[in-house]
Amino acid sequence: MTETTRSALIFGARNLGRSIIETLVAQGWNVAGAARSDETLANITAAGALALRSDITDQAVVRATVEQAVEALGAMDLVVNAAAAYGGTRTGPFGGGPIADAAPDAFDSWSVAPARSAFAFLSGTGGALAPLDRPATLIQVTGGSSRRAMPGRGLWAAGAFGVRAITQAAALELRDRGIHVALLIVDAGIEPYAGGGRPGVDPAALADPRQVADAVVFLAEQGPRAATHELQLTPLAETWVP
Repeated sequence: MTETTRSALIFGARNLGRSIIETLVAQGWNVAGAARSDETLANITAAGALALRSDITDQAVVRATVEQAVEALGAMDLVVNAAAAYGGTRTGPFGGGPIADAAPDAFDSWSVAPARSAFAFLSGTGGALAPLDRPATLIQVTGGSSRRAMPGRGLWAAGAFGVRAITQAAALELRDRGIHVALLIVDAGIEPYAGGGRPGVDPAALADPRQVADAVVFLAEQGPRAATHELQLTPLAETWVP
């Protein structure tokens, strides 16, 4: 490994995270991937990355994982949270359903869990990297619900709004440490890694995970005088709301 080799840690590798890992490995990055399940860890190894067992919902575990990756790779230039985090088993319709009809535990699953995971990611990663006193990019991935609520998805939007707020605060707090924090909003469903689309959804309206991975690289390669803190991706076949 040379001094110019870039290093990255990706949380999550079932779909988008796996595409990000494969893209970075193909471009010559030293990459580690973090996940909980044996199956996902095996996917990380198969993609040519170092597999680390972790839990994106636990701040202390996230920090320890980042420190472990830094020790193994020798540096850290990019950390991405592409892991989906939910509070246990999701009940009811996607997004939590109408507020008046939502189950008592729906708020914890749909609203609390995503915000908690973003906090654990940004707090744990920022705490591990700030003392190193070197530039790095942190990317939190979220969906279009971070921009507006929709009927039947208010609980999901509440969590996504929380993710956006926490990411904005982290971006403001870490800027003077040379750490670039960005929110990557994928305002569409994401095509499954194996393809095949999703029932009832126009394939052209699904985001291509490999093209989303290209956006991650774009953010990671920005210089300090042209940093994007929020980037939204919307397929042309999907409804776009300004």
